Order: sequence, then C-alpha cells, then structure tokens
Amino acid sequence: MSDPQPPEAVKLIASLFSGHKQLLGDAVQALSGRYGRADFISAPKPFAYTDYYEREFGDSLVRRFIAFERLIRPEALPEVKLWTNALEKRLSAGGRRRVNIDPGYLAKAHLILATGKGYTHRPHLREGIYADLTLIYRDKSFHSLPWTYPDYAGGEVIGMLTRIREKYLLQLRGKAAASDPAADAFPVSDGDGFMRNAND
Repeated sequence: MSDPQPPEAVKLIASLFSGHKQLLGDAVQALSGRYGRADFISAPKPFAYTDYYEREFGDSLVRRFIAFERLIRPEALPEVKLWTNALEKRLSAGGRRRVNIDPGYLAKAHLILATGKGYTHRPHLREGIYADLTLIYRDKSFHSLPWTYPDYAGGEVIGMLTRIREKYLLQLRGKAAASDPAADAFPVSDGDGFMRNAND
C-alpha cells in the first residue's frame, strides 16, 4: 500500500488571446493582481492555428503566455478557471467575449490545462471544471499526445514551456529569484520573456 503524500506545488500559467492588444494588457494586469507577480510574459504573437474562434473574436488575433512566480497547489486549478471565466465576462462587450484565457499549470511530469469540456482524457475536478493532460515530460523534453492542440505541440511553445519548467525546478529547490531581496522591484521583460528587476 502506498503512503499518500501531499503533492508538490505547481507553476500557474495561462494563454491569452484577443483581437485587442489593450485588452490583453488589461487581462494580464488583472491576473497579476489576483495571482501575483509574473516571472514570464511572452511577446505578442499572431494566433492563427485555427479559425474556430473567428466568429466570436474576429480575425487578426494576438496571443501571449504568462507564468506566475508564486506557486500554487494543483487542486486550486478549478478556482483559477472559474475566476478567469468571470474575468472574460467582465471584459466582454455586447454579450461577446473579447479575451480568451486558458489557465493551467506546469508540473515536473506534465502540463495540465483547465477546461469546461469533459472528454475521455479529461477527468472532472470539481464545479464543472476538467483537467486536460496536454503535454507529458520525459527524456528531457515535453511531448505531445494524440489529443494535444497543434499549437501546444509545436516546437516554439514546447521550447518556451521547457524554459519555464527550468525556472520552476529552481523554485522547487529554493534557488529562484523570489528569494532575492530585490525581487519585489518593478519587473521588466528580457528578450526571452522572463522577468528581471528594473534595478538589475
């Protein structure tokens, strides 16, 4: 019989896209206000992997990824998804969403996204929120699965997530920049999207 142990803390991430760059900034600011300082924000990139969202959001969508310095417990994911759903509604206009926010978490072994749609690979967590096993980590890299969204299976996103995972592992070892006395200074982005202090 196994002896149950508490799970390790995980790294909260989110993917956001919109046809309005200002709204993306507003959403990032709201997320940081709720979940703390971001230690990674990607550069804006066109989101053109699918036309599924065109009717609701229009075309020319722009996407950003964000990761948060403060680790969370994995069982908190449903609360995060419910909160981001509410944020999407607050930023909507005329009954239509203008920002899409997909939260999830990165752990040592996988990337989990939160979704409101159940399926064979999506066990229910609570309150209508399901866990989507999007990527698994083995042999020093993330790997896609038969159901992984094409954008998450691409090399650029996998490389980005691998770098975020490296930072996460440092956090678990207690060596992350959060232990630096200057960590509360205003963060600015370096070329890779990782955040550094303005006085570094």
